Amino acid sequence: MFEHLNSPIQKIELPPFERLFVKRDDLIDPYISGNKWRKLKYILKEAQNQNRTHLVTFGGAYSNHLVATAALASRKNLKATAFVRGEEVTNQMLLLCKLYGMDLIFVDREAYKNKIHLFDTHFETDKNAYFIDEGGACLEATLGCEEIIDELDTTYDHIFCAAGTGTTASGLLNGIYKNNLKTKLHIIPVLKGGDFIAEEIKKYSSISNQLILHTDYHFGGYAKTTPELITFIKDFTAKTGMLIDPVYTAKMFFAIKDLAEKQIINNNDKILAIHTGGLLGMFGMMDKF
Repeated sequence: MFEHLNSPIQKIELPPFERLFVKRDDLIDPYISGNKWRKLKYILKEAQNQNRTHLVTFGGAYSNHLVATAALASRKNLKATAFVRGEEVTNQMLLLCKLYGMDLIFVDREAYKNKIHLFDTHFETDKNAYFIDEGGACLEATLGCEEIIDELDTTYDHIFCAAGTGTTASGLLNGIYKNNLKTKLHIIPVLKGGDFIAEEIKKYSSISNQLILHTDYHFGGYAKTTPELITFIKDFTAKTGMLIDPVYTAKMFFAIKDLAEKQIINNNDKILAIHTGGLLGMFGMMDKF
């Protein structure tokens, strides 16, 4: 588990683009896919270095991160617990977590804001417990995401990636610097008011003019969508044969197409989009389709 894996790069035919490629991290694993695999790789290594056998993390009721952590713990014969934000519910994602043996603790949204306090209150005496922040945000996570750039065997004018916490973006930016690339990194925050992502990226990377934030493609905010975005998803998948999700990757691909139409990027530029997985998130929006 977590041996070196270089996910494939696929060229897609999507007018008006002539050189649009996708790094298919969604194909890494069905349940520990995309940037979840990347982030957990070195988090697991650090937990093992500390001889911790109980992974404790945080997320919403439709969190891909929770499913990924649960699957990882099961495969590594580790215990896993998740603090789930909001009222107690049952859904497909949490069912997967339970099937993988993860214990779920539902907490109200106010208490959820203080994750360290929750961890200390419940697991202060558990010397095996290892704290993993929501979405896996930490320095170790950026190291795994940095390897995306290391795996590239050619250069690109632009690299695009959707962002929730900025951890993946930090890793990508560090990888660009390390490999001395001139590539522009375009980050699409999926939350409303996504300018805060820049401050999150600064925690693990230095900001330069190679980083460009596009904050107008949130479609109402995190896990929000519009009929326009749903129509785009249906058309994109039908034309390319590639599944994308409404929370992250659809917003990224919509942004790429829109920026090209506005001539902010050139159609014949060499573009790489990072498919960060998260396709299970569609379960939370079945009524939209």
